[in-house]
Amino acid sequence: MSENGNTDKREKLVRRALEEFEARLIGYAASILRDADRARDVVQDTFIKLYGQDPGKIEGALKAWLFTVCRNRCLDILRKEKRMENIEQEQVAQIHDKAEDPSRLAERSDEHSEVMRFLERLPENQKEVLRLKFQGEMSYKEISEVTSLSVSNVGFLIHAGLKRLRGMLSHQAA
Repeated sequence: MSENGNTDKREKLVRRALEEFEARLIGYAASILRDADRARDVVQDTFIKLYGQDPGKIEGALKAWLFTVCRNRCLDILRKEKRMENIEQEQVAQIHDKAEDPSRLAERSDEHSEVMRFLERLPENQKEVLRLKFQGEMSYKEISEVTSLSVSNVGFLIHAGLKRLRGMLSHQAA
């Protein structure tokens, strides 16, 4: 294949990846780094790295590849700064319906903050798989590829994490 044809494939792959995954990757990176600007930088680095790859080797596992590279870059940054601290996500709830009642939005934001506060109490491995599942919208198999855990271990960690979160939330409501 000509270099020009390969360049076209790369550009199409990067464009598709940007459209489908950029927002989720930024949210995921921000939840790890606790800094939206650095998260955008990491995601930009991820897409630059994607452009340098052979599209034929990545297309079938694009989502897992992107989240793996993004995750590894975030962890590199944290290691470099020697700041392996608990991760807290402070994301603004997206408003899909502009006419939604402001009091309901505030209530949902409070609920989201409360869940995120309880999420911080979970062991690191449970937090990570829950973030990938719900922020990254990834399957167990994709999470397995990103974290190098078995699919059954991913399932167990998600189940255990959700069960523990439910317990914390029900105790808090009582």
